[in-house]
Amino acid sequence: MLLSNFDVLATAPGGVARLRELILTLAVQGKLLPQDPADEPASELLKKIRAEKDRLIAEGKIRRDKPLAGIAEAGQPFDLPTGWEWVRCADYFIELCTGPFGSVIHQEDYVRDGVPLINPSHMVGGTIVHDPRVTLKLEDAERLSAYALSAGDLVLARRGEVGRYALVTEREHGWLCGTGSFFVRLHESCNRDYLGLLFTDSRFRQHLQDQSVGTTMTNLNQRILLDALIALPPLAEQSRIVTRVEELMRLCDALEAKGRLEAAQHAQLVSNLLATLTDSATPEALTENWQRLATHFDTLLDRPSSVDALEQTILQLAVRGLLVPQDPADEPASVLLKHIRSEKDRLIAAGQIKRDKPLEPIADGEKPFDLPEGWAWARFPELGEFGRGKSKHRPRNDPTLFNPPKYPLIQTGEVSRADGVVREVHSYYSDIGLAQSRIWPKGTLCITIAANIAESAILGFDSCFPDSVVGFVPADAMGNVEYFLLFVETAKADLLAFAPATAQKNINLEILSSLLIPVPPRNELTRIVARVAALRRLCADLRQRLAASQTAQAQLAGALVESVSN
Repeated sequence: MLLSNFDVLATAPGGVARLRELILTLAVQGKLLPQDPADEPASELLKKIRAEKDRLIAEGKIRRDKPLAGIAEAGQPFDLPTGWEWVRCADYFIELCTGPFGSVIHQEDYVRDGVPLINPSHMVGGTIVHDPRVTLKLEDAERLSAYALSAGDLVLARRGEVGRYALVTEREHGWLCGTGSFFVRLHESCNRDYLGLLFTDSRFRQHLQDQSVGTTMTNLNQRILLDALIALPPLAEQSRIVTRVEELMRLCDALEAKGRLEAAQHAQLVSNLLATLTDSATPEALTENWQRLATHFDTLLDRPSSVDALEQTILQLAVRGLLVPQDPADEPASVLLKHIRSEKDRLIAAGQIKRDKPLEPIADGEKPFDLPEGWAWARFPELGEFGRGKSKHRPRNDPTLFNPPKYPLIQTGEVSRADGVVREVHSYYSDIGLAQSRIWPKGTLCITIAANIAESAILGFDSCFPDSVVGFVPADAMGNVEYFLLFVETAKADLLAFAPATAQKNINLEILSSLLIPVPPRNELTRIVARVAALRRLCADLRQRLAASQTAQAQLAGALVESVSN
């Protein structure tokens, strides 16, 4: 049943990870392979382990273990096949030893290229990853010889990610168990790889995690691990299980690689085909290219990332003048820019705004692409009021202090989280803060220039904002601010390229002021905004349908997992 539904499980969201977990669950519950009545039962292996422990106790090489309570049927997590046994780790291990505590080994004791010390961070995927920086001098290693590892031991994490383990091979023989670790001695007959499967099983790991103590970092003590139950198959079946699990895990590896390759190839295909749209020279050419792609949309738009790419393409088409046809009767953008200049000169003369600095003419070599007839290039300061916020006074975050709260302060977080329009506020200015700042009107375009760079949203109410946010209020003649919101979305990648590679990325007002904006005639601008809004609603609907499909697929996979594991 597992193999017949492999593809269904693997292609579900997160399916390969769930498939790996299912394989391990079936393996350690005896459901992955049929049992062979000819196998020597697990009880015989336990007798050998007991005899070996008694011999070592008699020779004084290990301490006598404490008798353990029997395993009641009610305490058994699941039923076992014939020949299997429930056993506590204390009865399966020859010896469990705790690594040295921090008072024995200090950070300053570490040297390079000495005797390696194995900490939990060195246990990766069941193997030991050597770190030449975490080693000890030979004299320190001799002092800690009681913690020396032997080939065939297992080292286990006892803090942090409990259940993490690694097998000690001949290469690591003589290395030292470090702090935060256990090491386990086993009977020579024990199958170490099968024990590794048990430590990887999510049920076993969760049990250890639940029993561990500690808040900031969980810690596992010997008693918890020794009391833990493991389902032990016959030794011959253990080998068959390990072989089968390795085969199925390789198949999972192949499925993951295939999925990554397909995702990369699909993304490249979508990118190449959508590029034909943005490369269209005219709206008529765009229509022809769009129709060519439309017949394959079911194949192309089968995942959210493809819909995201389509939406970004729509925005690019919008600001290149390819989304709606031009109307020769529209007043050209050059005339609109003259109206805006006249409006700004009037406001400057009236003392309502400050005189703006003259900008350098835009050279032909600076223009990113050709514009349609009637369009013009401009920059934010030429199109309206443009400036940074101010934050010289500490905001008050309790709105109940103001009755009613009159001076909202928008932070970069509100802009980043907004879905196009800022509708919430968490900070407020007092009268003193307002005197050192200003209130920007509802409808202002906010652009972040620190932390989350080039996030943008439109103010849904009058508000102040700090100097990590730039505001743009289009001139009355310009009208629609939504066009500039979608333009900033298309320019975000270019703006991020200006940000220095520091912990706190940022750009400045000068960078935003130099940004070239393709300005359409005002009437066309209105048509573009309406068309983009309609197409984005279609994209949102498509995402919702894909999410519903993925949810149904995940539920089907979950039902299959449950039926297979039961």
